Amino acid sequence: MARDNYSYKKYARELAKKKKKEDKLQRKLDKKNAATTEEPGQVPGEEGRANPGL
Repeated sequence: MARDNYSYKKYARELAKKKKKEDKLQRKLDKKNAATTEEPGQVPGEEGRANPGL
C-alpha cells in the first residue's frame, strides 16, 4: 500500500500560499498605480465627454 508524502503536500501548500500572497500584493499595487495615474478631480469614466451645459 502506498503512503502519502506529507512533506511534499506541505511544500505544495506553502508554495500555493506564497503565490496567493504575491498575487494579492500585485493586485494592490496595480490598483494603487491605476488610482494615481488618473488626474485628480475627474470622475472615472468621464473622459472624453463634452460639457452639456456649455
